[in-house]
Formats: sequence, structure tokens, C-alpha cells
Amino acid sequence: QDKNRQSKTAPIYALDTQVIGNLEPPDSVGLQQNDFLSSLHLRSLDRDTIINISIIVITIVLVAIQVFSIDTGITRGWSTEEVAYRVPIDNWRSYNNILSMAPVQTKAVTSATVYTIGDIIAQRTEGVEIGELDRGRIGRSLAAGLVGHGPLSHVWYQVSEQAFEIFHWTQWWSFVPKVAVDQTLWGPFWNNVYILLLGAMQFQKPAQIWSDMKRTTIPLIISGLKLWPLAHCVTYGLVPVENRLLWVDLVEIFWVTILATQASGAADQDKSATPQDDDIASA
Repeated sequence: QDKNRQSKTAPIYALDTQVIGNLEPPDSVGLQQNDFLSSLHLRSLDRDTIINISIIVITIVLVAIQVFSIDTGITRGWSTEEVAYRVPIDNWRSYNNILSMAPVQTKAVTSATVYTIGDIIAQRTEGVEIGELDRGRIGRSLAAGLVGHGPLSHVWYQVSEQAFEIFHWTQWWSFVPKVAVDQTLWGPFWNNVYILLLGAMQFQKPAQIWSDMKRTTIPLIISGLKLWPLAHCVTYGLVPVENRLLWVDLVEIFWVTILATQASGAADQDKSATPQDDDIASA
């Protein structure tokens, strides 16, 4: 009987040992799942990194070709110094010719370019890697510069200059009241229009957009005082009206970074804000 019991129980013990040996601890299964998810995340980052770098490189190459081919066909026999001297001058002349023929369109494209660069800089300043850049946010900043800042700035500089002439602000000291008017009227107006455009492109509710405007208006004005009064001494004191937007757009590459950091900080302080508040950082 003992032998029969041993013969009947032995396979059970052997089966239990085999089954237990094949089982993996729960922690091991969890680690495998985490490793799998991590690998998928890395693959996604690698793909996004390739896409973002490709877009940036292609854009830089196209711009370089356009800039350095401005004198194609007439540079034969020129020295390196002559090419380096003529290329910037001829590109400047070409820009001004295009500006005179299509001022609104040219300024719109200029602002779109600057706001794109500014948003990329802002995201990188916030610690975002190349592969994690939010292309949707960049696209919204581009659109805001294209349909908002460029055309509206064109109107502002033309109308304000006419108003300044009515008040006979044409003397050398007139840049002082011009800067004051700009900071009082145009600066806050555009900041809020920009946030309005971003909110509309995200299909936010009007109440949310209004809340974002109220939350960021004063901080953005204070941030602007760190930069714009000095920059606008050049804008209204030295730069011709038709080139003011170009000068301002060059300064805005730095301004958009300041604005983005300030707006992002305001969004972080508002714990009840919607997920779309992160996009306000591109303001």
C-alpha cells in the first residue's frame, strides 16, 4: 500500500514542481510589461526625434539656398570678401523690394517665422528634448504670427505713425511718448489677442479663454517692461516705419521666450486649469 501511495503521489509532486518551476513571480511579469512600454516610448521618441530634426534641417537648408543664391549668375570672378559683402546687401534689397510690393503678406510670413523659432526656443528652454517638441503647439504659434501679429502690427505701425504726426511728435524726443503709447495700448492688446487666438485654435470655451487673459495680463505686462521700453527706443527713434516690424520681430525671438516662460508659470499655479493651459506657454 505504501508503494502504491508513493507511486500515486509522486507524479503529483513532480507536476507541482514542474508547474511551480515554470511560473514567474508577479514582479517579473510587471517588469517585463514596463520594459515593453518603455521600449515603445523610446521608439516613439526616436521617430519624433528623426521627424523634428528632419524638418529643422530641411528648413535651414532651404533658407540657406535662398540666401546664398541671391547673386547666382553674377558672382563669377568675385573674391570671398566680395561675396560676403554683397550677399547680405542684396538680400536686404530683395527683402525691401518684396516688402514694398506685398507689405502685409511679407510681414505675416516674417512674424510666422519668428513665432515658430520663438516657440521652439521656449520649449527647449523649458527642458523639452528635440524628440518631445510639441509640433501642434509650434503650429499654433506659427498660425498666430501669420494671421495675427504680422497683419495687425502692419496696421498698428501705419495708424500710430499717422496719429503721431497729428500730434506733431516728429522731434528727436518724440520716441518717448511713442514708447509710452505702445506699451499702454498695443502691448497689452496683442498679448490678449494672442491668447485668444491660441484658445480658439484649441477650441477652448470662452470662459476659459477669458480666465487665461485675466490670469496672464498683468504678469505679461511686467515681463514686457523688462525688454520693450529699451527696444522701442530703437523702434520709434531710429527704424523707418516700413522696417519696424522686422526689427521688432528680431527682438521678439527673445521676447517670446520670456512670454512663454511667464505664461507657463501662470498655468502651473492654476491647478484647476484644463490640460490645454500648457499651450499658453507658447504665448
